[in-house]
Amino acid sequence: MLTPASASTPLQDARATSMAVRVGPRLSFLDRFLPAWILVAMALGLLLGRVWPGLGPALDRIQVAGVSVPIAVGLLWMMYPVLAKVRYESIGRNTRDARFLTTSLVLNWVIGPIVMFALAWAFLPDLPAYRNGLILIGLARCIAMVLIWNALARGSSELAAVLVALNSVFQILTYSVLGYFFLTVVPGWFGMTGTALDVSMGDIARSVLIFLGIPLVAGYLTRRILVARRGEAWYEGSFMPKFGPTALVGLLYTIILMFAMQGDRILALPLDVVRIAAPLVVYFLVMFGLALALGRRLGFGYPASASLAFTAAGNNFELAIAVAVATFGLSSGEALAAVVGPLIEVPVLVALVYVSLWARRFFPGEAVAAIGRPEPA
Repeated sequence: MLTPASASTPLQDARATSMAVRVGPRLSFLDRFLPAWILVAMALGLLLGRVWPGLGPALDRIQVAGVSVPIAVGLLWMMYPVLAKVRYESIGRNTRDARFLTTSLVLNWVIGPIVMFALAWAFLPDLPAYRNGLILIGLARCIAMVLIWNALARGSSELAAVLVALNSVFQILTYSVLGYFFLTVVPGWFGMTGTALDVSMGDIARSVLIFLGIPLVAGYLTRRILVARRGEAWYEGSFMPKFGPTALVGLLYTIILMFAMQGDRILALPLDVVRIAAPLVVYFLVMFGLALALGRRLGFGYPASASLAFTAAGNNFELAIAVAVATFGLSSGEALAAVVGPLIEVPVLVALVYVSLWARRFFPGEAVAAIGRPEPA
């Protein structure tokens, strides 16, 4: 049950202010053209692999946790700014809406992984490496870009911040367990023992602790220390707009090196990217539609339901890439599948922003005249 009106909650506040919500921050130049940057990074990687065929052995000379140091630097950096953006303090302040938070946790950590597992097997029954990569994506819940989609769709920024913070903590606690469960245990239940992956929970846990745990601690300390010294307004208005986009540098740097090592394979199998993309598109549509409809059914109101939907549909591709590279190797099919993720997510989620704004008219109390489009950048 929601708490009485005398004890206002973020969910109730989101309902009460829905008519006054304005379009959130516009999609930045870097974020709006993310698919283009990824394609450019892929092309540069392919070119680099042609020019320097011995790049792979050179990168593997010095390793940490089974990953070459140059790659590890990129994996850690693309996670650090993202986790410095999370409002960890919001978890303790906004936990009174138990029904809303429970709904989000079930969508993110039960339904989402199951849907991706089913789609991975349905679309890629003959390509186990790509299938495993998709399963890793399904387990990595979104903690960064969802704030942008939510703002553009006029969702509740406060509730979105709570969900992002919760997902950050849950990923540390559950990612390795769920990874082992869906990659190794579940296939055996359906008589697919021959396709079950021989990977230990310890391997996945080590990757998560290094490539999520280290940047999570660094991000938390960065936010806590700088907010205490300079204030939240400076941190959100001055520091993060400059520091946050550097995560893209880490992502593109990692993609360049990955494609430099997989160039010949990718050029020989171009349709593999299409086969990886297909289940991802279906996944985004299914999770978004299910969460938005469920939010309306449970009476959460449009702003809260939009936050619920984008959190359920988005994924933390940085984490999926890091775990895939650390566990299976830089030139693995799992790593390639993880890289395709952000290439597909951005255009699909942008389209879903418009779908969300159109669907707003079906929520009680929402005026059709208030529905608009996200401002172009």
